[in-house]
Amino acid sequence: MKRILMCAVVLGGLLGVGLAQVDKEKLKTGNKKSPNAETSVTINGKGLWIAYHAPSVGGRKIFGGQDTLQKDDTVWRLGADYATVLHTDADLNLNGLAVPKGDYTLYVALDKGQWQLIVNKQLMNAAGTRNQWGINMTDGGTTEDPAKDLGRVAMTMGKPPALVETLKITLSDTGGGKGKIDAAWENLTASVPFTVK
Repeated sequence: MKRILMCAVVLGGLLGVGLAQVDKEKLKTGNKKSPNAETSVTINGKGLWIAYHAPSVGGRKIFGGQDTLQKDDTVWRLGADYATVLHTDADLNLNGLAVPKGDYTLYVALDKGQWQLIVNKQLMNAAGTRNQWGINMTDGGTTEDPAKDLGRVAMTMGKPPALVETLKITLSDTGGGKGKIDAAWENLTASVPFTVK
Protein backbone atom coordinates (compact mmCIF):
# COMPACT_ATOMS: atom_id res chain seq x y z
CA MET A 1 0.00 0.00 0.00
CA LYS A 2 2.86 2.37 0.83
CA ARG A 3 4.40 1.72 -2.62
CA ILE A 4 1.13 2.53 -4.37
CA LEU A 5 0.73 5.72 -2.36
CA MET A 6 4.35 6.75 -3.03
CA CYS A 7 3.95 6.08 -6.79
CA ALA A 8 0.76 8.15 -6.84
CA VAL A 9 2.52 11.06 -5.11
CA VAL A 10 5.52 10.91 -7.47
CA LEU A 11 3.34 10.59 -10.57
CA GLY A 12 1.13 13.45 -9.39
CA GLY A 13 4.20 15.62 -8.89
CA LEU A 14 5.53 14.78 -12.36
CA LEU A 15 2.19 15.55 -13.98
CA GLY A 16 2.03 18.86 -12.10
CA VAL A 17 5.50 19.81 -13.39
CA GLY A 18 4.55 18.84 -16.94
CA LEU A 19 1.43 20.99 -16.86
CA ALA A 20 2.98 23.97 -15.07
CA GLN A 21 2.59 27.30 -16.81
CA VAL A 22 5.69 29.22 -17.86
CA ASP A 23 6.61 31.97 -15.39
CA LYS A 24 6.73 35.12 -17.56
CA GLU A 25 8.85 36.92 -14.97
CA LYS A 26 11.68 34.44 -15.55
CA LEU A 27 11.69 35.34 -19.27
CA LYS A 28 12.54 38.99 -18.59
CA THR A 29 16.20 39.82 -19.16
CA GLY A 30 16.28 43.60 -18.67
CA ASN A 31 17.91 43.95 -22.10
CA LYS A 32 17.19 47.57 -23.07
CA LYS A 33 18.09 46.94 -26.75
CA SER A 34 15.50 44.16 -26.99
CA PRO A 35 13.03 44.85 -24.17
CA ASN A 36 10.56 42.26 -23.00
CA ALA A 37 7.10 42.58 -24.51
CA GLU A 38 3.78 40.79 -24.23
CA THR A 39 0.51 40.54 -26.08
CA SER A 40 -2.65 38.89 -24.78
CA VAL A 41 -6.27 38.30 -25.71
CA THR A 42 -9.32 36.60 -24.19
CA ILE A 43 -11.62 34.74 -26.57
CA ASN A 44 -14.67 32.78 -25.39
CA GLY A 45 -13.44 33.26 -21.82
CA LYS A 46 -10.08 31.61 -22.57
CA GLY A 47 -6.82 33.53 -22.22
CA LEU A 48 -3.89 33.47 -24.62
CA TRP A 49 -0.61 35.35 -24.33
CA ILE A 50 2.71 35.60 -26.13
CA ALA A 51 5.83 36.76 -24.25
CA TYR A 52 8.82 37.85 -26.36
CA HIS A 53 11.75 40.25 -26.58
CA ALA A 54 11.42 43.02 -29.17
CA PRO A 55 14.59 43.84 -31.12
CA SER A 56 14.91 47.00 -33.23
CA VAL A 57 16.13 47.43 -36.80
CA GLY A 58 18.82 49.91 -35.76
CA GLY A 59 19.89 50.65 -39.35
CA ARG A 60 20.40 46.97 -40.20
CA LYS A 61 18.91 45.03 -43.10
CA ILE A 62 16.83 42.33 -41.38
CA PHE A 63 15.04 40.21 -44.03
CA GLY A 64 15.16 39.45 -47.71
CA GLY A 65 18.45 37.92 -48.77
CA GLN A 66 21.80 36.43 -47.83
CA ASP A 67 23.31 39.77 -46.79
CA THR A 68 20.73 40.26 -44.02
CA LEU A 69 20.56 39.63 -40.29
CA GLN A 70 17.95 36.88 -40.77
CA LYS A 71 18.90 35.02 -43.93
CA ASP A 72 16.43 33.26 -46.23
CA ASP A 73 15.94 29.52 -45.66
CA THR A 74 16.84 29.74 -41.97
CA VAL A 75 14.80 29.52 -38.78
CA TRP A 76 14.31 32.71 -36.76
CA ARG A 77 13.41 32.75 -33.06
CA LEU A 78 10.64 35.34 -33.62
CA GLY A 79 12.23 37.82 -31.25
CA ALA A 80 15.43 38.10 -29.23
CA ASP A 81 16.94 36.59 -26.07
CA TYR A 82 14.73 33.77 -24.69
CA ALA A 83 12.64 31.82 -27.16
CA THR A 84 9.23 33.45 -27.72
CA VAL A 85 6.52 31.68 -25.68
CA LEU A 86 2.85 31.13 -26.53
CA HIS A 87 0.47 30.20 -23.71
CA THR A 88 -3.12 29.13 -24.40
CA ASP A 89 -5.83 28.19 -21.90
CA ALA A 90 -7.81 26.58 -24.74
CA ASP A 91 -7.21 24.03 -27.46
CA LEU A 92 -6.62 25.88 -30.73
CA ASN A 93 -6.92 25.21 -34.42
CA LEU A 94 -3.97 27.27 -35.67
CA ASN A 95 -4.52 27.52 -39.43
CA GLY A 96 -5.15 23.76 -39.58
CA LEU A 97 -2.70 22.70 -36.84
CA ALA A 98 -4.25 21.27 -33.65
CA VAL A 99 -2.58 23.00 -30.67
CA PRO A 100 -3.65 21.57 -27.28
CA LYS A 101 -3.92 24.04 -24.40
CA GLY A 102 -0.54 24.66 -22.77
CA ASP A 103 2.78 26.41 -23.39
CA TYR A 104 4.93 26.38 -26.54
CA THR A 105 7.90 28.15 -28.07
CA LEU A 106 7.43 29.89 -31.43
CA TYR A 107 9.89 30.15 -34.29
CA VAL A 108 9.55 31.14 -37.95
CA ALA A 109 10.94 29.34 -41.00
CA LEU A 110 12.04 32.08 -43.42
CA ASP A 111 11.36 30.52 -46.79
CA LYS A 112 12.24 33.30 -49.26
CA GLY A 113 9.43 35.57 -48.14
CA GLN A 114 6.84 32.83 -47.55
CA TRP A 115 7.10 32.22 -43.82
CA GLN A 116 5.90 29.31 -41.73
CA LEU A 117 5.12 29.63 -38.03
CA ILE A 118 6.73 26.78 -36.04
CA VAL A 119 5.06 25.65 -32.83
CA ASN A 120 7.58 23.76 -30.68
CA LYS A 121 7.04 21.83 -27.44
CA GLN A 122 10.49 22.47 -25.90
CA LEU A 123 10.26 25.11 -23.17
CA MET A 124 13.40 24.45 -21.12
CA ASN A 125 17.06 24.07 -22.04
CA ALA A 126 18.50 20.56 -22.42
CA ALA A 127 19.61 20.51 -18.76
CA GLY A 128 16.14 21.60 -17.61
CA THR A 129 17.65 24.43 -15.55
CA ARG A 130 16.14 27.48 -17.27
CA ASN A 131 13.80 28.56 -20.04
CA GLN A 132 14.95 27.87 -23.59
CA TRP A 133 17.25 30.54 -25.05
CA GLY A 134 16.37 31.46 -28.63
CA ILE A 135 19.73 30.78 -30.25
CA ASN A 136 22.47 28.22 -29.82
CA MET A 137 25.50 30.07 -28.44
CA THR A 138 28.00 27.67 -30.04
CA ASP A 139 27.02 28.26 -33.66
CA GLY A 140 24.50 31.12 -33.60
CA GLY A 141 21.75 28.93 -35.06
CA THR A 142 18.30 28.68 -33.52
CA THR A 143 17.57 26.32 -30.63
CA GLU A 144 14.45 25.00 -32.40
CA ASP A 145 14.62 21.19 -32.38
CA PRO A 146 12.53 19.86 -35.30
CA ALA A 147 12.00 16.60 -33.40
CA LYS A 148 10.06 18.61 -30.80
CA ASP A 149 7.95 20.59 -33.28
CA LEU A 150 4.22 20.25 -32.81
CA GLY A 151 3.96 21.48 -36.39
CA ARG A 152 4.35 24.28 -38.92
CA VAL A 153 1.70 26.46 -40.53
CA ALA A 154 1.79 28.89 -43.44
CA MET A 155 1.65 32.59 -42.59
CA THR A 156 0.01 35.29 -44.72
CA MET A 157 2.69 37.78 -45.77
CA GLY A 158 2.32 41.51 -46.29
CA LYS A 159 4.09 44.86 -46.12
CA PRO A 160 3.49 47.57 -43.53
CA PRO A 161 2.75 51.15 -44.68
CA ALA A 162 6.08 52.26 -43.18
CA LEU A 163 9.18 50.68 -41.70
CA VAL A 164 8.46 48.94 -38.38
CA GLU A 165 11.50 49.81 -36.26
CA THR A 166 10.76 47.51 -33.29
CA LEU A 167 9.35 43.99 -33.61
CA LYS A 168 5.62 43.97 -32.77
CA ILE A 169 3.63 40.78 -32.14
CA THR A 170 -0.12 41.10 -31.58
CA LEU A 171 -2.87 38.68 -30.59
CA SER A 172 -6.35 39.84 -31.62
CA ASP A 173 -9.96 38.70 -31.43
CA THR A 174 -11.47 38.60 -34.93
CA GLY A 175 -14.94 37.51 -33.76
CA GLY A 176 -16.89 34.28 -33.64
CA GLY A 177 -14.39 32.42 -31.45
CA LYS A 178 -11.55 33.25 -33.82
CA GLY A 179 -8.38 35.25 -33.52
CA LYS A 180 -5.13 36.12 -35.24
CA ILE A 181 -1.42 36.29 -34.49
CA ASP A 182 0.27 39.20 -36.27
CA ALA A 183 4.00 39.92 -36.42
CA ALA A 184 5.54 43.03 -38.00
CA TRP A 185 9.19 44.02 -38.26
CA GLU A 186 11.22 46.06 -40.72
CA ASN A 187 9.41 45.86 -44.08
CA LEU A 188 7.37 42.68 -43.56
CA THR A 189 4.21 41.55 -41.80
CA ALA A 190 3.10 37.97 -41.23
CA SER A 191 -0.11 36.65 -39.73
CA VAL A 192 -1.83 33.37 -38.96
CA PRO A 193 -5.49 32.81 -37.98
CA PHE A 194 -6.66 30.53 -35.19
CA THR A 195 -9.91 29.23 -33.77
CA VAL A 196 -10.51 28.68 -30.05
CA LYS A 197 -12.12 25.30 -29.41
